[in-house]
Amino acid sequence: MKKVLPGFALTLLIALVATWVEAILPVHIIGSAVLAMFLGVLIRPYAQKSAVIQPGIQFTAKKILKFAIVLLGASLNLNIVLEVGGQTLIILFFTLLTAFGGGALLAKWMGINSKLSNMIAAGTGICGGSAIAAMSPVIEAEDKDVSYAISATFLFDMVMIVLYPIMGRVLSLSDTVFGYWSGTSVNDTSSVVATSFAFSEAAGEIATMVKLTRTLAIIPTVLIFSYIYFKKNQSSSTVKKKVKLTQLFPWFIIFFVGMATLNSLGLISPSQVDLLKGVSRFLMVASLAAIGLKTDIKAIRQTGVKPFIFANVLSLLVVVVSITVILIQSTM
Repeated sequence: MKKVLPGFALTLLIALVATWVEAILPVHIIGSAVLAMFLGVLIRPYAQKSAVIQPGIQFTAKKILKFAIVLLGASLNLNIVLEVGGQTLIILFFTLLTAFGGGALLAKWMGINSKLSNMIAAGTGICGGSAIAAMSPVIEAEDKDVSYAISATFLFDMVMIVLYPIMGRVLSLSDTVFGYWSGTSVNDTSSVVATSFAFSEAAGEIATMVKLTRTLAIIPTVLIFSYIYFKKNQSSSTVKKKVKLTQLFPWFIIFFVGMATLNSLGLISPSQVDLLKGVSRFLMVASLAAIGLKTDIKAIRQTGVKPFIFANVLSLLVVVVSITVILIQSTM
């Protein structure tokens, strides 16, 4: 345990700085998790010179990340799905189909590796950095790809925070329609909140509920990709191994579901939910700081601009599909 303390302490320090910067910003246009990752990338050239902190950085990027995702489950309530109704689920069906189905076809056409494209699809279709972070250990993604995926989805969100309220007013959208639209098509949770409340308080409340429902899509998505990548590894291996349940299922997601279930049953008090949500968020920030500390900026540059174009095209497709389905539903 002593070996991981120096590196772990560094990630916590970066997380504290990022959280403080987010708090003093007049408008929450950038989340502390993204800030921490960028700070990690900037510090990496100096941090990599010290062998003492490397075990702790690795520990935070892998183990603490999974623990943060487990705790995130305590902030989710499965009953919300019933509250927002079937309308959200229908919209999500088409946006997720666009993100993963359309994303797979687009990535193949553009020649982008499947791990990077799937993380971008998860970030675009589900919930930005949280979904990308949850996907990364399951598909054994490289740190540079995790950083690239988060950066690409974040930059799109920054543009949408400005454009969405303007487009909503130009299109004369109601608070309800705008709430569903921003909740199902803007990526990161903090960006959804910033975008929707800029339109109106009523739209913000609806968008937040819809976004929480959308976040629950992490569960089936990670389980499906866990199975897909397990089968890929099995087929590429020359020696066929007996399938073990522990290999097939990402247990941190099982515990994530368990926490969400406990909260849904009312077995976790509101004060405990707030505490666990706060701890989860801070540890997620520290984990992304660790990923930043492990990311070589040169490797990101070598990835090229095509995945960035892919991310923006895919996000635009989700935006268009979302508003199309919502408007069709509103006329029925």
